[in-house]
Amino acid sequence: MAGHIALRQGTAAPQSRTTTESPVMRWLLIGIALTFLGLMLVIPLIAVFAKALESGFALYLKAISEPDALAAIRLTLLTVAFAVPLNAAFGLAAAWAIAKFDFRGKNFLITLIDLPFAVSPVIAGLVFVFLFGKPGIFWPWLSEHGIKIIFAPPGIILATIFVTFPFIARELIPLMQAQGTTEEEAALTLGASGWKTFWYVTLPNIKWALIYGVILASARAVGEFGAVSVVSGHIRGSTNTLPLHVEILYNEYQFVAAFAVASLMTLMAIFTLLIKNFVEWKVNQQAEKAAIHHGQTEDNHEY
Repeated sequence: MAGHIALRQGTAAPQSRTTTESPVMRWLLIGIALTFLGLMLVIPLIAVFAKALESGFALYLKAISEPDALAAIRLTLLTVAFAVPLNAAFGLAAAWAIAKFDFRGKNFLITLIDLPFAVSPVIAGLVFVFLFGKPGIFWPWLSEHGIKIIFAPPGIILATIFVTFPFIARELIPLMQAQGTTEEEAALTLGASGWKTFWYVTLPNIKWALIYGVILASARAVGEFGAVSVVSGHIRGSTNTLPLHVEILYNEYQFVAAFAVASLMTLMAIFTLLIKNFVEWKVNQQAEKAAIHHGQTEDNHEY
């Protein structure tokens, strides 16, 4: 038993080497990987900024501060502000139900959560047009009450919610399953209510995974094109998000302006990536602690 516990706690014999390749082979593989990344990622990103600034910094600022660009920025941020909190609430509820309870239809719920990964965003946009557009099911009622969803910001928000809602739930479910229900059961035994148990026990244990999921959902919401393109109508200054604004500028041969707005999105992506890497490190630490705690709990049950 002592050896079993030591093995769980990582005090067993030193790890053996997992690879036997020669130094030459390792450096060759690393070189191939770096070359591929340079050609496919680094050089294109440099080209975006080079093209955006080729006519001078003044024109660059003008391109990203014109009224249509500012309207696209505002709509993009508005979409993120609505879609991400709603997905966070849904992700928390779904992860709590899946990880903490056993119920009929659990696997079906997991399948539904993964559905946006399999469905094309364009199809998602068409579904919302079919539901809320002029030929749609709910159009007579919406028209009677003066509510406009398609070719308006509400449609863009709905489409973005559909595309991004798996990200937060999928980050929370594995961690909450690894943590188990021991701490929640202890809190309930000591007299804590369900809400207090969630607020003071569950939420602190999953906060970094939640933040990580929020970052991923926000990044996808900012860059979403397919579903938003279908429901937006491409109305300048009204229903164009940043990706749609870039497309319009490019189709009108305003290449410098298109690359300027694209570089702004790239800066947002790089900033998000830096935050993501930090949070990912914290999530890995949290997952390791959960695994150790789960292993110690199993050992106590064995005793």
